[in-house]
Amino acid sequence: MKQIKNMRPVELAAYVQDSLREEGIKVVLSGGSAVSFYSSDKYVSKDLDLINTHFAKRSKIKSVMEKLGFQEQGRYFVNPETQFFVEFPDGPLSVGEEPVKQVSEFELATGTLRVVSPTDCVKDRLCAFYFWNDQQGLAQAVLVAKNQNVNLKEVKRWSKTEGKEQEYEIFKRKLD
Repeated sequence: MKQIKNMRPVELAAYVQDSLREEGIKVVLSGGSAVSFYSSDKYVSKDLDLINTHFAKRSKIKSVMEKLGFQEQGRYFVNPETQFFVEFPDGPLSVGEEPVKQVSEFELATGTLRVVSPTDCVKDRLCAFYFWNDQQGLAQAVLVAKNQNVNLKEVKRWSKTEGKEQEYEIFKRKLD
């Protein structure tokens, strides 16, 4: 097994996910680290957002993380062996007003990575653009859409449901 200090972010996420899963805690990678994964690290995030999908108690998560050498600092868990920190936002696992439709799984040397699908990753990043005019979120959505097979019909349908058809057109123009 690789040492934590030598793990890429997704390898660290898979390692943490497997350790948590052994204790019955289910989490899914989302956010900027999902963008990093789907863009082959063209975008780099320093935090791993592992969505606590079944509302496990923080104390139970903390116990597992401490066994892995992480210490709680505010809302994050840090380990001196890595520059990446881990956060556990509470579920539900959703994009805007809708639940995430698909979780993808990838076998890595460090464990099984569970991550939102490329399509839901794009929706997640578009939420930041749609609701807070976050231009970085828009750029990340474009990056994933250009590097992965994303269901743009689904993104368009979802955008309409969220009342963000005009913003979707901005996203679409950035893709072309």
